[in-house]
Amino acid sequence: MERVDLIPPPAADDAAPRDDVADRADAYAAAPLLNCLLREVAEPLPPTGEPGAHRVHRLPGGRLLRVRGQRRPAAPEVCTADGWQPVSHPELVKLVAEELVRHTGLSNHELPAEMLDSRDAVAALLTARARATPPEDPYLLSEQCLITGHPHHPAPKARGGGPAAGWLPYAPEAHARFPLTLLGLRADRVVEEGDTSALDALGEAPPGYRLLPAHPWQLGLVARDLAPAFADGRLVHLGTSARATWPTAAIRTLYAPERDLFLKFSLDVRITNDVRRLWRHDLLSMRRTDTAAREAFAAIAGPAAWLGDNGYRTADFAFEELAVLVRDGLRDRVVPGATPLLAAGLVEGFGGSPLAAAGDPAAWWEAYLAQVVPPALAAFADHGVVLEAHLQNTLVAVDAEGTPVQALFRDSEGVKLLPDVSRAAGWERLVYCLVVNHLCEVAGALAEHHPGLDPWPAARRELSRHHLPEITDLLASPTLPGKTNLLLRWTGADGADARYLPLPNPLTG
Repeated sequence: MERVDLIPPPAADDAAPRDDVADRADAYAAAPLLNCLLREVAEPLPPTGEPGAHRVHRLPGGRLLRVRGQRRPAAPEVCTADGWQPVSHPELVKLVAEELVRHTGLSNHELPAEMLDSRDAVAALLTARARATPPEDPYLLSEQCLITGHPHHPAPKARGGGPAAGWLPYAPEAHARFPLTLLGLRADRVVEEGDTSALDALGEAPPGYRLLPAHPWQLGLVARDLAPAFADGRLVHLGTSARATWPTAAIRTLYAPERDLFLKFSLDVRITNDVRRLWRHDLLSMRRTDTAAREAFAAIAGPAAWLGDNGYRTADFAFEELAVLVRDGLRDRVVPGATPLLAAGLVEGFGGSPLAAAGDPAAWWEAYLAQVVPPALAAFADHGVVLEAHLQNTLVAVDAEGTPVQALFRDSEGVKLLPDVSRAAGWERLVYCLVVNHLCEVAGALAEHHPGLDPWPAARRELSRHHLPEITDLLASPTLPGKTNLLLRWTGADGADARYLPLPNPLTG
């Protein structure tokens, strides 16, 4: 297949002229929206077989839509009486809404606004990146490169509809870094569980108070609700942290490099499918899921590691709003001499990415599979732990030559345990996260950078090494489960819900 580069790689963002920001924002925003539309509701028509030809799809209302490109579709056009006509981003949003009404019989005024907000957010991010200084640390660069973001979500960069000035100072994609806001929480109002001692080293609280760091964006969002607590002394302002923290791809999870500490906060903003609060039920179950994951990785052979969530601290009168979660750092988890990189960053692309620079892409891919696949399968098969092993929850450490030598997994909030969920449901979730969301995306990016590489024989070999009863069916099944993010959002399903539709399975060969 001819490669069509219609969206510039993120590594080139900073050098791009400012006058094309609008066009580039349209292209970045259209790609994931088209992916959703084509995957979830459109009918693909037989290809013409011509190199570089458009892909044509029939929409529920009968209209024909064609696009260029595969992994990141671009340049949409609709067939009219006057021939094929280009579709602008606002027109694409309108078209998607019309087709979803036909497909579902339901209307939704909120999601189209999020789609437009996501595009405007991309434009603000591109402008900000042009004048920002990217981090020198390759790990931080990999966390902060996601301009496209989730490749199969209709509004991956929506930021709650507020003005960019309110959220841009905290955006990882804009290479933000900022100090924490430090609060004093009256000691008799503290709720905590697990090891939160790392929080006390961030500053000094006055007598009768405990230190409670806060994300400044979140603090602004809930300021009105917290005003009585500041007025009566349950909370006091203590200034800011001495050192800056870096927002990671998760936006509300910050990394403090000097202390090698991750902190995860609530953020009362819808990002992709969820309002990103640290929900009470998740915090109360965290110790159980994190302990299960820790025990599983302690027993798994090889270098794979779990970045544990050690504990949380919050206020009893603002349990979810002010919660902060303490997560393991990297230095004691990454194998000596290796550099951790976010898997999603490898797919999106950044300067110096070892995926793009691999001299022997087949060997690189085999090494990648050997690090990522075995621990995820072993956690499931031997310990009943279903990792949410998607691109943003997986770090891959590489050696000095850029070869993958270790996988690290994170986020106990996304972990499911057997038998809390059935084995069949757990396996479906693992296949979606690990294979569809993760391996398919890395394989696609690798094949684009290294034309002629077929990544799937190696993937089949790696999976077939593991003697799970489900593997045989996985390798023979004509389909894989694909999450329907567009339909989930359009129909107003719970953000934590997951509904799947069958996708062609490249593992069958």
